[in-house]
Amino acid sequence: MKILFLGGTGIISTACTQLALARGLEVTLLNRSRREAIPGAQQLTADLAAPASVAAALAGRQWDAVVDFVAFTPADLEQRLALFRGHVGQFVFISSASAYQKPLSHYLITESTPLANPLWEYSRNKIACEELLLRAYREQAFPITIVRPSLTYGDTNIPLAINSWTQSFTAIARLRAGKPLIAPGDGLSLWTITHNTDFAKGLVGLLGHPGSIGHAFHITSDEALTWNQIYQQTAEAAGVPQPKLVHIASDFLAACMPEYVGSLLGDKSHSAVFDNSKIKRFVPDFVATTRYRDGIARTLRWFDAEPQRQSVDTTLDATWDRLIAAYERGLSAAQREFA
Repeated sequence: MKILFLGGTGIISTACTQLALARGLEVTLLNRSRREAIPGAQQLTADLAAPASVAAALAGRQWDAVVDFVAFTPADLEQRLALFRGHVGQFVFISSASAYQKPLSHYLITESTPLANPLWEYSRNKIACEELLLRAYREQAFPITIVRPSLTYGDTNIPLAINSWTQSFTAIARLRAGKPLIAPGDGLSLWTITHNTDFAKGLVGLLGHPGSIGHAFHITSDEALTWNQIYQQTAEAAGVPQPKLVHIASDFLAACMPEYVGSLLGDKSHSAVFDNSKIKRFVPDFVATTRYRDGIARTLRWFDAEPQRQSVDTTLDATWDRLIAAYERGLSAAQREFA
């Protein structure tokens, strides 16, 4: 099979590229090639923001499947429809499980759970993308498959609810310095975190699958942990068996740091437990085998192998200190008032 990955070098897509190559698929990556090439993958260099350059790079090519890891708005997908209509056997759009209804009306998330997220523009854009593709499928027979990952991590990121996404070692540096970490709410919400190598099994298993056309799937681990357990297992992997956690209400966090409104109030402050029976029906060999405690230990080994990987967001680190201090002052004042 000839597979084209748009992107192909991110946290999720790197694992998918590596597994597809290991299974003997012919994989081509289209991106700006700013990162190291993945051995075995062919490379097309083009900027997806420049449609003419992309059209030139793809001219005359046909694909059994295209996987789009980097479309975030309907405008992105309008461009993809123009590029691939008549040139692809399957177009796989990477959406997001954050698109599911917030708050949930039922604790168990299936693919039929409504899509509605009033709190996060990122999620609303993904919903709009799905709606556009479904219209293209119904009205033009454009061969879509929609895939919704939940929070997915790999060797290069530490997926805590409150952390820097681009400099995620920041939380580990705090742990090892004996400083407290912020956990949302009481830390008892259940959350599902998926290792990128597990996600890849489901995604690659769908490629070229004719029965998946027109369907949506989420691909996640079956392990649901509380945020307290996730923080504890992360701390243990970092060599800090007794971490200091400060539990702060999510609406307090979002009021002080509005950038958390979407990712926290619109996502991680809610429980997220997924029914993966659909992907298992379509890809019978799919099973998530990486427990969080094992995956995060592997991640910490990657960071510790080369100190230059351990970059810290000092501005955010100082902001967390201010936030914790403000919360503790407010708590002390309330305790005095009610004493």
